[in-house]
Amino acid sequence: MSSISIDIKPKKHYEILDGLRGVAALLVVIFHIFEAFNEGSRFKQIMNHGYLAVDFFFLLSGFVVAYAYDDRWEKLSQWEFYKRRLIRLQPMVIMGMIIGAIFYYFQASNVFPQIAGMEAWKVILTMVIGFTLLPIPPSMEIRGWGEMHPLNGPAWSLFFEYIANILYAVLFRKFSNKVLGFFVLIFAGMLINYTVFGPKGDVIGGWSLNLEQMNVGFTRLLFPFFAGVLLSRLGKLIHIKGAFWVCSIMIIVLFSIPRIGDENTLWMNGLYESIVIIFLFPLIVAIGAGGEIKNPVSLKICKALGDISYPIYIIHYPLIYWYMAWVIDNKVPLKDGYILGIGVLLASITIAYLCLKFYDEPVRNWLQKKVQRNRGTEAQR
Repeated sequence: MSSISIDIKPKKHYEILDGLRGVAALLVVIFHIFEAFNEGSRFKQIMNHGYLAVDFFFLLSGFVVAYAYDDRWEKLSQWEFYKRRLIRLQPMVIMGMIIGAIFYYFQASNVFPQIAGMEAWKVILTMVIGFTLLPIPPSMEIRGWGEMHPLNGPAWSLFFEYIANILYAVLFRKFSNKVLGFFVLIFAGMLINYTVFGPKGDVIGGWSLNLEQMNVGFTRLLFPFFAGVLLSRLGKLIHIKGAFWVCSIMIIVLFSIPRIGDENTLWMNGLYESIVIIFLFPLIVAIGAGGEIKNPVSLKICKALGDISYPIYIIHYPLIYWYMAWVIDNKVPLKDGYILGIGVLLASITIAYLCLKFYDEPVRNWLQKKVQRNRGTEAQR
């Protein structure tokens, strides 16, 4: 029997942050579409820094989680917290794996030569494991890229998102601001050490279950997530007019900056990314959280972008695998492939919206009602 009540009243909603999440999610899709044309080189990538959206998502998530739960732990058990996070995130994780399995054999190509001869039972097993978000080792990988979730690559970031939520619930929520700040400084040092002094000059990676990639994943996770927690606690928000549009432009510019330096000056790009993640992303979140939307059109735009942000992020990549295979196999130049690329973007938005309205929202509502009924039954015992 649970003796903990979680009759928790909702707080103010940050519509601008929802909208910014949507802007970043759309830019991720565009970044991945362009990725098909980079000839395997991070130096030739159009909209070069679009991958920083993941780090921005981690910061947003830390901010929102701390804002929603930091002052509620007297009424909230860890298990109830986990259930709330699972209800919010897990339905679309499952849908993303299903869509990845549906598209898998359509991606057979010279880019993914394993697919054509892959046994169906291995695809199904990978999908079922993917439902749990447990990472698979390279020895079980069915695509050839070494991904921990080869049916839906971006699910790696959700794996780390869950780790961050567990770390927050078990340990970091108990820290004072000074102790939390100390850890955030350490995590910032880890990030700078990897990007500026490391072997790549960027934060690309985190999606494979090996020591190198797990190091990248934790380096990308720890600073932004817990900096978001600290930012929420400090409450130092910035109030300016047109906050959503200002922040959106900032995100677009930061993601679109070309690669800085070359193979001999990797540290230059690493320094840029460290500055963006450590200083500019928190600045954007502080402006977004401190802003207000008075224009009803802007409010509708933010809501629409926020609603679609998570679904489009978690379902778009199976289409990208297929698009990338088509471009590379047929040696399609950008001037001939951009129209179909726009089609991939529109298809991703459409599928995400359909998943949201006919699957994600109904399933989450059903799960929330089920949890509430179970809680009421326990309270009567």
